[in-house]
Amino acid sequence: MRVLIIGLVGLALLATGMAQAAAVEDPMRSPGWRIIEQRFFKDQTVVFDERVRVLAPASAEDTFAVPGFVQVDGIEDIERLLVVIDLNPIQKVLEMDINEAVQPSVGFRFKVQQRTPVRAAVQTADGTWYLGGVWVDAAGGGCTAPSTASANPDWAERMGEIEAALWQRDNGVQRLKTRLMHPMDTGLVDNIPAFYLETLELQNEKGDVLSTVSIESAMSENPVLSFDLATDGPVLLRGRDNQGNRFRATVTP
Repeated sequence: MRVLIIGLVGLALLATGMAQAAAVEDPMRSPGWRIIEQRFFKDQTVVFDERVRVLAPASAEDTFAVPGFVQVDGIEDIERLLVVIDLNPIQKVLEMDINEAVQPSVGFRFKVQQRTPVRAAVQTADGTWYLGGVWVDAAGGGCTAPSTASANPDWAERMGEIEAALWQRDNGVQRLKTRLMHPMDTGLVDNIPAFYLETLELQNEKGDVLSTVSIESAMSENPVLSFDLATDGPVLLRGRDNQGNRFRATVTP
């Protein structure tokens, strides 16, 4: 019986060792990777791939609005795009549908709390996630300080205003850039509840949904977003925040 017990323990240790060996090693060596892996990619195939590129400044001058851009080349059958920040208290920035009408690229501005990797991930039809990222250095505080709007008594008069432009680029692609006035409060400041744009839907002029973008409060105040669309004609924007306010706009080329 003692031999059997020892054998079971040995098998358990071997299984643990195999599981650890199978864990995906992070080339960025982030202390937050295991949390990111378990939260967003648990039990899924993950591949670090240089074809997933994140463009962002090496050092954030403004921790409340750091510019970022994701571009993916050479990966086929992409269905989803995700942006996360390892060491932010709010890790997810956005997630969106990718299809024939919406290319796997997105521009955005985000808050950053401290020096951290900023990652993009795209999921293909077979379920595989391909990841890329960069380190961004920051003095900190971008997620835990009140928005400018919180101190402005007139912010409500402009809340929900949408500015947008749509223009033709190469290979039949249209670039859509939009800015929506919203405080994007994280809820991490005393006496200021979370208040942020939650979804943005891109539609063609017939009202067919091109992509649904899920947004978190790690996005900057008055969020700025850009998309590359393989479509012609106007684009309809339909937004909703976490308190049920709705926003609408029509953007023409």
